[in-house]
Amino acid sequence: MYIELNDLFWLTLVGLLLMHWWRGQKAKEVALKAARQYCKEMDIQLLDQSIYLRGLWLKRDDSGKIRVWRSYLFDFTATGEDRARGRVIMLGYNITNIQLDAHRI
Repeated sequence: MYIELNDLFWLTLVGLLLMHWWRGQKAKEVALKAARQYCKEMDIQLLDQSIYLRGLWLKRDDSGKIRVWRSYLFDFTATGEDRARGRVIMLGYNITNIQLDAHRI
């Protein structure tokens, strides 16, 4: 059995897409854990127990290596009546910033 170049190309492409998805899931888990912890520290409630990807980019870290920059959004409430939005910023698998929109206390 011989593998043609066209088959090898498609197999490699599918493998790269699966690897990208797998790493994205790991980054999402890290961001969700950080959002939960931050909400707990700020005494607010994370709504829906979920986050979603808002932005994806390539940026350099402090050592000059190219990493994937991700921005995740999540909803939270401080009073139980209104919703506000928060953001988790990641560079690679490291959390660089967590921001909360203005909300009632």
